[in-house]
Amino acid sequence: MNNIGVFIIDDSALVRRSLTDLFSSEPGFTVIGSADDPINGERKMQSAWPDVIFLDIEMPRMDGLTFLAKLMRERPTPVVICSSLAGKSQQTTVKAFALGAVEVIAKPELGITDFFLNARPAFVAAAVSAAQAKLKTLTATLNPAPVQPQAPKQPTPPVANSAIDAVIAMGASTGGPQAIEYLLRQLDATTMPIAITQHMPENFTRAFARRLDELMPIAVKEAENGDSLVRGRVLIAPGGRHMRLKRISAGLTVELVDGPPVNRHKPSVDVLFRSVVEAAPDAALGVLLTGMGDDGARGLLEMRGRGYATIAQDEASSVVFGMPMTAIKLGAVDNQGIIALDKIGDALKAFSAQRRLA
Repeated sequence: MNNIGVFIIDDSALVRRSLTDLFSSEPGFTVIGSADDPINGERKMQSAWPDVIFLDIEMPRMDGLTFLAKLMRERPTPVVICSSLAGKSQQTTVKAFALGAVEVIAKPELGITDFFLNARPAFVAAAVSAAQAKLKTLTATLNPAPVQPQAPKQPTPPVANSAIDAVIAMGASTGGPQAIEYLLRQLDATTMPIAITQHMPENFTRAFARRLDELMPIAVKEAENGDSLVRGRVLIAPGGRHMRLKRISAGLTVELVDGPPVNRHKPSVDVLFRSVVEAAPDAALGVLLTGMGDDGARGLLEMRGRGYATIAQDEASSVVFGMPMTAIKLGAVDNQGIIALDKIGDALKAFSAQRRLA
């Protein structure tokens, strides 16, 4: 894409001006226009439809989430949510992803001018990522069928003197929240433990995990230091900290570590995948899902080099093919390991079934 057309919908004149100045001065972008609410925005965009929409949530006449749902039904377009409400209500952020937002950026209520100056790289990266997203692929994974909230679940505890020594490690970025939800719907309490690193802002992962736990047939929680990897439970790395696997006498646990971003991300998928190799379980399955960039590709290669099974989501089903594509180019998966999203669930179940028989 040679030039990315951006449209801004926000009831704050200062935010509209700040984002307009930011993208007008950034090579490769054109600001098509702006509006103070979605109704005016939709009318203005009819003359020149943008590649990416930056959308506030709290606005007069129509709120951003209502417009996002309408947009995804009528004319799917990559949307980056930019809202102070995203910072105050993590449930709102999770709902935005569930409705089809590609990225979410939390803006402060004060110090807006300095915020936009300092956050320029984040806005540019979000716009580029959103512009590359395949919306038809994304919307296909959104709430494929009504799901009744699940009763509180307990993971299957390890059998005495037979600690679980197998793990599924999964990484994702753009399009990942929707892909992860799609996969977890297919699993149950017999599934081998799953550790997930999803690129997501700090504090948002807890609400993401809570939503999944309420909807899924498998237990899901935001990881805490010392959590055991047990069958029937998914642990999600908290935003702002790396998650690593650690071997103890009773099996495998996770540890959360601080430190600099890896591949510009914290948590990093590479950190998770490399820790699998270091913990050296008897069996492991590495899964790299949709996402921009290359995080996780080298860690997946190390997992394959250790003899573990590896999967990369195929191009057709990826919202953004960057991370899986890099892994494939590096040789981190063989041809049989390049799998469409709707087949990855079967691979997870097959791996779990094999380990139960081992």
